[in-house]
Order: sequence, then C-alpha cells, then structure tokens
Amino acid sequence: MVSINTTPLLQEIDSDNEENDIHDSLAIRDNKPLFKPIEPRDKLYTVYWIFYILGVVTLLPWNFYVTANDYWMYKFRDTNIHNSTVTGSQVKNKTPLQAEFTSYISVASAVPNLLFLILNAAIAHRISANKRILGSLLSILLLMIVTLVFVLIDTDKWQYLFFLITLTAVVLLNVASAILQGSVFGLVGNFSPKYITAVVGGQALGGIFAALAEIVSLALGASSTHTALVYFIIGNVTIALSIVSYVVLTKTVFYKYHIEDKFISISEFGSTSTAQLVSHSIILKKIWVYGVSMFLVFAITLSVYPGVTVLIESEGRGNGNKWNDVFFVPTIAYLLFSTGDYLGRIAAGKLQQPRNESIILIFSLARFVFIPLMMLCNAQPRSHWAVVFNKDYQYIIIVFLGALSNGYLANLTAILAPKKVEDFEKEAASAMITVFLGVGLALGSVISLVMVKLL
Repeated sequence: MVSINTTPLLQEIDSDNEENDIHDSLAIRDNKPLFKPIEPRDKLYTVYWIFYILGVVTLLPWNFYVTANDYWMYKFRDTNIHNSTVTGSQVKNKTPLQAEFTSYISVASAVPNLLFLILNAAIAHRISANKRILGSLLSILLLMIVTLVFVLIDTDKWQYLFFLITLTAVVLLNVASAILQGSVFGLVGNFSPKYITAVVGGQALGGIFAALAEIVSLALGASSTHTALVYFIIGNVTIALSIVSYVVLTKTVFYKYHIEDKFISISEFGSTSTAQLVSHSIILKKIWVYGVSMFLVFAITLSVYPGVTVLIESEGRGNGNKWNDVFFVPTIAYLLFSTGDYLGRIAAGKLQQPRNESIILIFSLARFVFIPLMMLCNAQPRSHWAVVFNKDYQYIIIVFLGALSNGYLANLTAILAPKKVEDFEKEAASAMITVFLGVGLALGSVISLVMVKLL
C-alpha cells in the first residue's frame, strides 16, 4: 500500500555547517555537555526492532482497513440478493456502497491525516512525545477493538448507518495515526540514521504485512465474518504488542542516552544568543520543486489506488477458481503494490539518481499516464470507459510499475529536499515536504471518487 511518510529510506548524512542569517520562530541550540558519557550498546538490537514495530503501527489502521476488501464487500452487499452465508468474493454485481467504499475511506483517511500532521507539529513542544505516543496508540487500539466488535454484529438492516460509523472510525483512527506518526519521527530523529531507517522500513512493510494477514485469513476458507475476525485480531494483537514494546523502549539505557531536548523557543535565549533561526519562506524557495514533485507523486497514486485498483477483477473471475475469485485482489492490488513501493524506496536510497530537481519533477508529471492506464483495466462495475487491458498480466505490469515509481520518486524526493538547505533547516524542510505529501494524499483521494464515477 502507499506509505504516508517523508523520512527517506537509506538516506546518507550531510554535514554542511554554514551559518545563515535567517529569522523566524524556531531556534535550535546544542545543549550537549562537554564530556558526554560513552554511548551504551543497543543490546540485541532491542531499540532498533521496537522502532521497526512502531513504524509498522503508524500506518496499520490505514493498511488494515483498505486491505479488508472481502469483509467490506460482504458488509455492503445487496442483502435482497445475497444472504448471510455468501462471502464477499462471491458477490458479482456491486452496490454503490461496495463500489465507492474504498474511495470514501481514502478521503476519510487523507484529510484528517493532513490536518493533524500539521497540528502535531504545532503542539509538539507543548505535549511530551511520551504522552502523544501512548495516547495515540491506546486510541488506535480502542478504535480497532470497536472495529473488531462490529465484525460480530449483523448490520444488514442498517448498512448506511454502519457505513457512517465506519467512516467516523476511519477519521478518528487517522487523527491518532497522524499524531503517532509525527511523534515517532520526531523521537527517532534523536537516534542514528539506522534507527530512522527502521521506522521507514516498518512503514513500507506495513502494507505487505496487512496484505499477507488478509491472504492468510482468506486461506482459512471460512466465512467473510470469521475471516475478518481473524484478520482484525491480528491487527489488534500487533497494536497491543507495540504498546508494550514502546514502554520497554522508554526503559532502555540506550533510549535514555539519546533523548535530549534540542528545540527550544526563542524566548529562552537572550538578545545576545547565537541561536540560528529558521525562515520557512526561505526554505520554501529552496525546496518548492521537490515539494511539488512529492505532491504530484501521491496525488496521482491516490487518484486510482486503492479506489480504482480494488475494483479491478481477474479475467477469469466467476469460473470457480479461488485465485481469480478470492486471492486476486488482495495479492495484486495490495501485496504486489506494497512490494513494488517498498522496492522502489530501497532502490532510491541506494541509487539517489537523478539529482536534478527539474528532471525529478518531469518524471513525477509523467506518472499521470498511470491514471488512464488503470482506468482502462478491468475495473467493475463500469458504464463509460471501455476495457482495453483485459488480461491479468497487463494489469500486473501496470500495478508494479506504478508502485515502483511511486516508492522511488517519493523516497528520492524525501532524500534530496533536505540536502538543499542548511543543517539547522533540515527538520523544518522535512516537515514542509510532509505537508506537500499530505496535500497530495488529500487531493488524490477526492479525485478517486470522481475516477470511480467515470468508470
């Protein structure tokens, strides 16, 4: 699935230390003591793996909701035609709720995510990271438990109310996820790049994890409700594990050694302070091309993924083959896409080419081609566009290339943008790139509603 983050994977470290007379509202001061104790060892890589788990959980609600396609197809089926014994994969003619649900989820996820990523940056200095992380994790667990309970409730007679309840839960989950994501990245910024890579790697693998959990649940061959029950139990156990892991993290000597307050308000400095002040307008002038590229990458991707891709069916659907009827959508639309996205991020971290911002912008614009390509695949139901790419292998190639380019350009942009600014501006530059990403996600998710209508 799409990973909502801007911290680059496998990023190299710059060490520019030029001074710059810049004025704004954020000051950075080095409070390190002259003789700092020797860094302790990360025994058994405990802190590293805990950050990996936290990376997975930052996007777990999004990944688990969009990947549970069979469950949503069952919940929103036409109950006048299909009884309670049918599975989601056996439903052939989709209702409007079935066809548009994934696009609505995308909107309900992206918009609050953008708003609260910005809010988290604003309140970060007022509420401790520990309170924000534990509070958001507990909120996510509570909401996922509610989701699990609804699996066991018969909602056939009040589908539209259940639809509204589900969207409300998605909004609240993404509010908590945005706060968690911003807080975790702020926390891991105090550690070496290896630990930042752990969080980013966890985010990228979160989509693969959710897709595999869905496929394993479907492989049990049970009803849609029993399959969803197993699936969401896996999600809840993972979140509970992350809460325990975070508590363990805060108790480790290695963690305590690295956590220091580096950002303080200007008011704490006297008029003779030598603190370097950050100007967001000057930073924007330096990185706006990268920002537009990041915006385009995610706006284009979210325009068709997962809103349109989840509707694309196998050419052999309806012939009684489980691959075509049950496993095609979770394997291709989610597992393959998430894998391609992850490989793209890895490749960008290794190659870091091209470095020219204009060329990156051109490549980002060129990805517009994936919108008509996806629309011309076998997405059902449709009444406007003809199906041009009706073979499974054609769709598989398009999905993989779209995912690979998404991961590559997103991570390349995230790596190169901070290198355009001074050391003391990098944190602000990364935060601004996150805003461009969030706007792209929000706009793309809204466009996906239109794309589904245009099919």
